[in-house]
Amino acid sequence: MVNFLIDRDPHKKLKFAALQSGYGARLREVHQLDDSLSSIILVEGDVVYQRSTAVLRIVRQLKGIWPLVAILLIVPRVIRDGVYRFVAKNRYRWFGKREQCRISTPDLQERFLD
Repeated sequence: MVNFLIDRDPHKKLKFAALQSGYGARLREVHQLDDSLSSIILVEGDVVYQRSTAVLRIVRQLKGIWPLVAILLIVPRVIRDGVYRFVAKNRYRWFGKREQCRISTPDLQERFLD
């Protein structure tokens, strides 16, 4: 997901942190999030969004047609999160898993918090 977002965020609006990193642990503590490390979160100011809401709010910031996908925010969250969990459970089977991480450059490193 991070690689997908980096490739579609040319203005570098998005910053990233692993939930298991020190920064991620502080975020979980400050925002009183559960210890689940299997969900994407988005922090905008003092508001935290998780799962499908986070994804749909993130895609609004991307280039191309991706912001149009945010229309799905009108779908009830319980339904969206069910789809989110289903996709998350099957993502490696459907999309594969990279054997190597992207090569880290100074430009890329500044996108990560910690």
